[in-house]
Amino acid sequence: MRWLGRPGRAQLLYRAILSPLDGAETWFKSSRKRNADNDLVVNGIEIYSMKIDSKVTSRFAHNVITSRAVNRGNVHKEVFFDVELPKTAFITNFSMTIDGVTYPGTIKEKEVAKKQYEKAVSKGQTAGLVKASGRKTEKFSVSVNVEAASKVTFELTYEELLKRQFGKYEMFIKVKPKQLVKDFEIEVNIFEPQGITDLEAEGTFITNDLQNIIKKTLSEEKGHISFKPTLDQQRTCANCSQSVLDGDFTVRYDVKRTTPDNLQIVNGYFVHFFAPTNLPKLPKNVIFVIDISGSMSGREIEQTREALLKILDDIKEDDFFNFILFGSEVHTWKDTLIKATPENLDEARKFVRGIDTQGMTNLHGGIMRGIDMLNAAHEGNLVPKRSASIIIMLTDGQPNVGISNTQDIEAHVKKAIEGKYPLYNLGFGYGVDYSFLEKMALENKGLARRIYPDSDAALQLQGFYDEVSNPMLTDVELNYPENEISDLTKNSFKHFYDGSEIVVAGRFIDNNQNSLTVDVRGEGANDALSYTTQQDAEQRAKAFQEQEYIFGDYIERLWAYLTIEQLLEKRIAATGEEKENLTAEALALSLKYKFVTPLTSMVVTKPEDYDNQDGVADKPTEAPQLHYLYLARPTWYTSVDGDPHFIISVPQKEDAICFNINENPGAVLNLINDPVTGITVNGELIGDKRANSDAKIQNTYFGKIGIANKHLDLKLTVTPEKITIQNGNEKTGFTWLDSVTLQQEGLTLIINRKKNLVLSMGSGASFVIVLHQVWKKHPLHQDFLGLYTLESEKLSEQTHGLLGQFFHPIDFTILEIHPGSDPKKPDATMIVKNKELTVTRGWQKDYRRDPKHGIDIPCWFVHNNGAGLIDGVHTDYIVSSLF
Repeated sequence: MRWLGRPGRAQLLYRAILSPLDGAETWFKSSRKRNADNDLVVNGIEIYSMKIDSKVTSRFAHNVITSRAVNRGNVHKEVFFDVELPKTAFITNFSMTIDGVTYPGTIKEKEVAKKQYEKAVSKGQTAGLVKASGRKTEKFSVSVNVEAASKVTFELTYEELLKRQFGKYEMFIKVKPKQLVKDFEIEVNIFEPQGITDLEAEGTFITNDLQNIIKKTLSEEKGHISFKPTLDQQRTCANCSQSVLDGDFTVRYDVKRTTPDNLQIVNGYFVHFFAPTNLPKLPKNVIFVIDISGSMSGREIEQTREALLKILDDIKEDDFFNFILFGSEVHTWKDTLIKATPENLDEARKFVRGIDTQGMTNLHGGIMRGIDMLNAAHEGNLVPKRSASIIIMLTDGQPNVGISNTQDIEAHVKKAIEGKYPLYNLGFGYGVDYSFLEKMALENKGLARRIYPDSDAALQLQGFYDEVSNPMLTDVELNYPENEISDLTKNSFKHFYDGSEIVVAGRFIDNNQNSLTVDVRGEGANDALSYTTQQDAEQRAKAFQEQEYIFGDYIERLWAYLTIEQLLEKRIAATGEEKENLTAEALALSLKYKFVTPLTSMVVTKPEDYDNQDGVADKPTEAPQLHYLYLARPTWYTSVDGDPHFIISVPQKEDAICFNINENPGAVLNLINDPVTGITVNGELIGDKRANSDAKIQNTYFGKIGIANKHLDLKLTVTPEKITIQNGNEKTGFTWLDSVTLQQEGLTLIINRKKNLVLSMGSGASFVIVLHQVWKKHPLHQDFLGLYTLESEKLSEQTHGLLGQFFHPIDFTILEIHPGSDPKKPDATMIVKNKELTVTRGWQKDYRRDPKHGIDIPCWFVHNNGAGLIDGVHTDYIVSSLF
């Protein structure tokens, strides 16, 4: 397993907003509430209960977040339930209970769930997502319309294996209810058969007044933490309606260790925890390979220097080290590794203070120089035989000098290291090819870590070094009887670091077997570690009877979790048939144990909103239709919307590029043109009802979109008033007041009344056209349209147009981030298509799910009509007519 890493962070955020009704203006009304509880209602929604219930058994955490809300208003409201989860966690269940009826989630293969999700979206129904969010988190978000006076309960369950770091297991819960909650509680129950030590809990928002509210009990194997503030204790001040609950709530503990091992056997499965203590530290040999190319200028190189200076303060005198710098050329501080004497450390500090940027990025040359130096040090006996060697490489860009092909670099590095020591790759910022760094690290028994370009970047670098700065063993192997054990997780590890823990799990061939013998081997500072340990399940029978108050067959689930995690990790470096086999195995386990992983998604059914034309609230006479909530990682797509702004997703960067096109009303822009599939998409611009004399650039929007398929002789014309389909000489017309599903050869069209339409043509891409309606008597603005592409990979490589050209992979590098004219929007230099562009960090609106308010999408904005980013100039894309 990947046992070296930061513990996960669970974050809970709840927000309630008023739902727009049929595109009309919606007015927020203050809700009347009984007695003195008016400040519990925000925008008509009261969250009357929120509970976070965590149960931990042998490091395996089972977490349930339950939130209950009631609509106190007199119209339906849309309630959002948002939770930020550790990226290492797997969601296992989500359900909604609406007016006493529970709608559970089911885990399905991602492609199956995706089709159901797209079907739901095509009907204009709300949807949920799990998507990347923060450094170590991903965001779960779901919304539901709640009728007046109705109640809804959200329940989310997720599981994760807590990682030990610096001698403690840590569970983080970030709570941000954004309003007062009548019944708020955090409860954590821990059961550790080894016994618990050092149980503690704290919160960044905990004041002296709140400190006594944290209740803690500890008795041998059981620990309990609870935090249940009253309404008055939640208030920021005596008469305030704002909540003080805003920050991290942290639970830390460790387990008693009378032996290095703890073996647990339950119902045919076992888990082995290995964490020896009181071993002498191994001397370590560290080579720091540092990118000093021009892209590292400014704050990044300052933070790198700052981190390296702090790291030098922590290097032990028995350690050996060296620095290798790479820009266009490769420079070494010393010719060989040198011992960390006080004199050498002082000289190293002077060298680090003088590090400056130059040239481009010869990553291959830098890392190969480091490997050669470490190999030479071992071959020449310049470093102790019993020592731990590591390479830490930091880069913020992509190789562009020397050998720049990443596959060639991976092959050379793997051949040179030959598994002798781990390679840790640190990617600074978002300009790196992180998948390349991760694959290369995993192929060489290390791992990759992204360093986020924030004010604490130096601390992130130092923190990573702290994790690997105290090796205690090398070449650790935990060997189990092959004739007794099957489906074993990873059982050999290059290094064991102080304060961490190795976890191995497996299952018995004979489910009735209740004993296990393990041979443990490793190389320590003074001699080899070699011993045999045994465990009989009956020795722990009483303890495991007591754990029933936690949750069921957790060891089997722990084994499944660990196995899936490691299979997904192996996939990163695998290719061909091996990758297919790993994928199939991980998928089968994900489905069996109901884990939402990158290979699976969750589908939740809930009743569709319906209109009673008699105006009488009544139960429907037939079972309501169902629609789906698709819970998975984000879908990347390109779009054009608004005035008009283009958003180009760059999935490998987890980022986006955006630009505007400023052209006169009446101009028709070619958006997509694929000569192979025969699909063309054009858009005609309209302007405001009257020109704004104060504006330098007049607002324009798409007032008409034309989609044609030459091979099928199909043309679709969409305006804010009507939708027209021309099939040969036949014409069919609809309005946005219609709800239509039309299927014919080569065409699927779904119109969602006053919301959007979804179009699929042949085997080509699908398109979503969003309708934006404004107040009919608005003095300035007009209704307009937005276009979003789905499955653009189904179009050919010859596809072009303002949007179509970006259906092919595009890469970019961001350099020299610095303050811009707007303090909230920094400027930077973007290297794209071998050009340097000045770009600005900002946001554009994505209206695909919320046509009225939209969602802010962070992106790098390219000025001057996308000049330098688009092929040619924007006027090249002006065409004579819609078809």
